[in-house]
Amino acid sequence: MLGVVPSPSPVPDAVAARLDGFLARMRAESADYGPDGAAFLHAAADTLVGGKRLRARFCHAGWRAVARFRDRTAEESAALWDLCAALEIFQSAALVHDDLIDNSDTRRGRPAAHRALEHAHRSSGWRGDAQGFGRAAAILLGDLLVAWSDDLLESSIGAHPHARVVRSEYARMRRDVTTGQYLDIAEESAWSANPDREHAQRALRVASLKSARYSIEQPLILGAAFAGGDEDQVDALRRFGHPLGMAFQLRDDVLGVFGDASITGKPAGDDLREGKRTVLVALTREALDASARNVLDEMLGDPDLTSQQVSSLQATITDSGALARVEDMIAAYAHDADRALSGARLDNAAVGELRDLARAATVRSA
Repeated sequence: MLGVVPSPSPVPDAVAARLDGFLARMRAESADYGPDGAAFLHAAADTLVGGKRLRARFCHAGWRAVARFRDRTAEESAALWDLCAALEIFQSAALVHDDLIDNSDTRRGRPAAHRALEHAHRSSGWRGDAQGFGRAAAILLGDLLVAWSDDLLESSIGAHPHARVVRSEYARMRRDVTTGQYLDIAEESAWSANPDREHAQRALRVASLKSARYSIEQPLILGAAFAGGDEDQVDALRRFGHPLGMAFQLRDDVLGVFGDASITGKPAGDDLREGKRTVLVALTREALDASARNVLDEMLGDPDLTSQQVSSLQATITDSGALARVEDMIAAYAHDADRALSGARLDNAAVGELRDLARAATVRSA
């Protein structure tokens, strides 16, 4: 079970090339920012290193499914690769803010952006609160990345015949993920004021907005829209993308509790220390008696949980049957996604690629 999507693929190299060109332009246009400004831009560029390029791959696959259904000889344009790269920049913005909100120390096995900026403050010998500086600078860093994402999007679609549809879907993606992020942090407090029977459904809403749509469904639709997909083609890709995105997020929830830190790049049980009210937690609570539920609630969100306490919570989740139920949900969502592609008016080779991507997105260890 791999932590990366299938290879070989032209996407990572093509996106890297477009990002390199874009970053060179940003540096050239910012030459008068001075050395501290240059360091800020470097920190933003550094967040774009690594990652699975999942959103870019799904955007490319959505384009290919439509474009090559119409014309087997259709070729990727620089504008398409810029659209894919813009999605990766937006993803980096979301991760910077997500790590800041969650007080995460690491990302992809390296210091999270706010920690790297905190370290830069200290190593430069600056006065004042290094930690506070790191957090404040990370907010601005995420904002800069959002601006960069918009800049690259606009430069890519320009006078493209389907620019209006692409802009609309991209804007919807930004609204959805921002609202989903808010609902995620709200649920860490709001759960106590809502009936237990509603917790799983509320967690599924967060998963849909924060991850399912913007990780898979909307990149697919953006690629399809860029290719001029018709209503039926876009509908098939939506019916594929959303359940797959839900399965993807549920797999993330499992990894957030049970993942191997050496593979995920984040400490084991990080979601437990952060107090994430995921579907996994909601289903666990449903299965526990009042006493055990209270113990779970008291431990969730404690940033100082020991490895032994994390192991105890992992055992509670497993023994409750919640882990098995979530695995069943992942399988059901993946099945629904696969069925959506049957008979769709999409390029056959692209459909095969989408099915490979689906397996890699749901059966993974990072």
